[in-house]
Amino acid sequence: MSVKPDRRQMKSASRLYAVQALFQMETTGQTVEQVAREFETHRFGAVYEGDEMAEGDAKSFRAIVSGAVNRQAGIDQMTDRALVAKWPIDRIDPVIRALFRAAGSELLESETPPKVVINEFVDIAKAFFPEGREPKFVNAVLDHMAREARPEAFPQG
Repeated sequence: MSVKPDRRQMKSASRLYAVQALFQMETTGQTVEQVAREFETHRFGAVYEGDEMAEGDAKSFRAIVSGAVNRQAGIDQMTDRALVAKWPIDRIDPVIRALFRAAGSELLESETPPKVVINEFVDIAKAFFPEGREPKFVNAVLDHMAREARPEAFPQG
């Protein structure tokens, strides 16, 4: 008997799927529509070798992916400003680059509190890089990006 996932779990899964989809688009050249259809049809809730994939929220997934694609130049510039000069976004691991684009999309286009967005994407970084320093790096960059994208969420004090 499977338990229906709650909305928060589905949204978290959608963030992870968005990072994977953006990575896949960059490495294969597929369009948003091709990747979105593949994920919604074959990945959301799929079972692989006995492991059930999480159910994603298609609306959240599409909003993050399309926002990342439509605003990629601005998101990449915002990311570059958060990085040290020696590390422009094109030198960053492609998974982390996809993560920054997905998070940037959500920071710019949703009403989700920035701290929630940061925590969710740091958790995704931990899933991809469980032993590395990448989650701390992701946290620092996303904090900078969030302060630029939504300064009103960070009271001066």
